[in-house]
Amino acid sequence: MNPPVVLTIAGTDSGGAAGIAADLTTFAALGVHGACVVAAVTAQDTTGVRAIHPVPLDVVAAQLDAVLEDLDPVAVKTGMLGTPEVVRLVAERCAGRILVVDPVLVATSGAVLADDSVVQAYRQHLLPVATVITPNEEEFLALGEPDHAGVIVTRGGDIDTTNDHGTGCTHSSALAAHLAHGATIPIAAERAAAYVSQQLHLGKNWTLGRGRGPVAHIQGEHS
Repeated sequence: MNPPVVLTIAGTDSGGAAGIAADLTTFAALGVHGACVVAAVTAQDTTGVRAIHPVPLDVVAAQLDAVLEDLDPVAVKTGMLGTPEVVRLVAERCAGRILVVDPVLVATSGAVLADDSVVQAYRQHLLPVATVITPNEEEFLALGEPDHAGVIVTRGGDIDTTNDHGTGCTHSSALAAHLAHGATIPIAAERAAAYVSQQLHLGKNWTLGRGRGPVAHIQGEHS
């Protein structure tokens, strides 16, 4: 049988820890086919975000149309969207599907990834059509509690490690994958949390990079 298709609309991470890199590896690990729309290109590593380049709206729209018209994804997961125009586009085109919104507003390093116009676009357009929202605590406070969707506040779990760059992306991608497989929101949330804990444990002693290292996106024990 064909695997479910899940689409991520997010930014790149040149360090391979978060964003689309985390999303696609998580999708593959959990048995769904991942498609992607690049909404922003970032220059970042384990120490922080160096530069952000939002992808032009027409290019985002063209990518989105290509995936929606051909692969008809069961679920859509959003990450860093970059501009209020892209937030509105996603709300318009993806309403009615399983929609997991990870409102990427603040990076693990503390870098601000979205201004107030993007926050307002989330509140007015995207949150009302979301199936579930996965903010971290800072994002939850910035957005305010929504009235229209389930909310799961992302935390890093109780694993003692600094290798947690990409935890939020991994969590929301795992949630979308389990929802695409037909799980209810509570069960999908439980399974996503367990997956993140497993991957944090796997990479807890890694020494990749000079800052907060990546959450593991490999399977099994590797030396």
